[in-house]
Amino acid sequence: MNLKKTVIFLFLIISFNTFAQKCSCQDNFAWLKQTFEENDAGFQFVIDKKGLKEYQNHNEIFSKKIKNIKDANDCQKALSEWLLFFRKSHLSLVVNQDQQKKEAAKPNTAANDKWEKMEIPETELKNNLAKNSLPGFEGIWVSEPYTIGVVKKDNQYVGYILDAKGTKWKQYQVKFKITENLDKTHTAIYYLGDYSSRKFDDIQFIGNNFLKIGFVSLKRVFPNIQENNPEISDYIESITTQEPFIKAISPKTVLLRIPSFNYSNKKAIDSILAANHNLITSRENLIIDLRDNGGGSDSSFENIIPYLYSNPIRNIGVQFLSTKLNNKRMEDFMADPEWSDKDKEWARKGLEKLNAHLGQFVNLEENAVEETKLDKVLTNPKNIGIIIHENNASTTEQFLLAAKQSKKVKLFGTTTEGVLDISNMYFIDSPCKDLKLGYSLSKSFRIPGMQIDDKGIQPDYYLDKTIPEYNWVRFTEQILNAN
Repeated sequence: MNLKKTVIFLFLIISFNTFAQKCSCQDNFAWLKQTFEENDAGFQFVIDKKGLKEYQNHNEIFSKKIKNIKDANDCQKALSEWLLFFRKSHLSLVVNQDQQKKEAAKPNTAANDKWEKMEIPETELKNNLAKNSLPGFEGIWVSEPYTIGVVKKDNQYVGYILDAKGTKWKQYQVKFKITENLDKTHTAIYYLGDYSSRKFDDIQFIGNNFLKIGFVSLKRVFPNIQENNPEISDYIESITTQEPFIKAISPKTVLLRIPSFNYSNKKAIDSILAANHNLITSRENLIIDLRDNGGGSDSSFENIIPYLYSNPIRNIGVQFLSTKLNNKRMEDFMADPEWSDKDKEWARKGLEKLNAHLGQFVNLEENAVEETKLDKVLTNPKNIGIIIHENNASTTEQFLLAAKQSKKVKLFGTTTEGVLDISNMYFIDSPCKDLKLGYSLSKSFRIPGMQIDDKGIQPDYYLDKTIPEYNWVRFTEQILNAN
C-alpha cells in the first residue's frame, strides 16, 4: 500500500474506559461537542465561514431538542442532525453495532424488535404478483446483500426484507418506503445498514427491471419482465456490477467500468488494465464510467493515470490537525502486525512530527504540492471521456482533479457530490460505547482557493434529464468521435 497516496477511509476504533456505563443523550451531546470542537480538522473552517453566533444558536436549539430524549436511536438521529451544521459527508455518528449485539443478547432487549415490519412471506408475495400484469414498483428486488419484497399500501410502496444474510437486518423489517405524491412524482425514505434514514427525491425507474433510489440500485428478479432495449440491458449490467470490467463497444471505443476505488478493488483494476493494455492502446477512444463510485483509495487509480497522461499533473496535499487524540492513529499504525517495517517507520516519523506541533496543522510530506511527471505520452487513447454524477465523492473526486488536467480528458454527466476537502476519517467510541463518531483529521491545501466540498466538480458536458442515463455511454462516444 502506498501510504502517502492512500486516501481517506481508515476505520480505527479507540475506547474511553474511564467513563460511566450509562450515558444520557445530554451526556453524549456534551462529549460529541467537545470532541468535535477539539479534534475535527474542519471545525474552525466552518466557524470562520458561518460565524460563532450562528454556531451558538445552533447549540442552543439542540440542547433543548435532546433534553428529554431517552432512546439511543432517537439520540443518534438528533446528534447526527447537529453534525450537519458542519458538512454532509466525511462525518458520521451511528449506533455502535458491537454494543447493540451485546444488548440484543440480553433477554427482552433486542435493539430492533420494535422496527416496523411487513410480514408477507415470499411465496404469498409471488402468488399476489402473478395476478398483477403491470406490477410497477411491486416485485422482488435485489440490492446486495439484500433481497427486498415491495408491496403497495395506500399511496406508498413498502420495501421489506426477505433475506439479508451477513447483516443485522431481520426478515420482514421495512427497508424503504416510496411515496407517490399528488403531482405523480415520487419521494423515498431509505434505511441504511445502520438503520439511519436517508430521504431521496431522485427515484428513477429504468426499463422494466431496474430501480434507482438516490445512490441505491435495485434489480428486479421477480417477476422478471422482458427487456427489449439492449442499451438498457447493458446499462443495468454495468451499473449493478460489483467488479471492474473492460470491453470494446465499437471499433473505435473501449469502455472501462469502475464501480469503486476501494483498496480491495486495486488488484482487480490493475489486473484488467494489464490484461487489456493492447486493447486500450489500439483504440482512439476510452470511456471510463465512474457512476456510483463513492471513493476509496487513490492507490487504486494510479495505474489508470498513464493512459490519461499528456502533461505533468499537480497534486495538492493535505495537512493534519495534531491533537493527542488524533495522533493515536499513528500509534495504532505502528502496532498493526500487517504493516511493513517501512510503513511503520513512516508512521513513526509522522507521529514524531505531529507530537512536536500539538494544536497545529501539520504537513507530513515534504511539499504542499507534488507533481507527477511520466516519461511517455501514449498515442492511444487520443480521446477520453469520464462519466460522472452526483454520487461520486472523495477519492473519485481526487482522481477527477488529476484526470481533468490532461488535454485528452473531458468529463460527462452531472456535478459530483463535493466531499473531498476535509478528509481522513477516524472513528471512536462514545464514553458509554453506545455511539460511534467518525470525524476527519485533515484539511486540503486547496481551500479556500479551490473548494470542492458542497460544490462538487462540474462536467465539461452536462448531460441533462432529456438524455436517459442508459444513453450516457453512447452520447459520450458520439462526442468523442466528433473530436
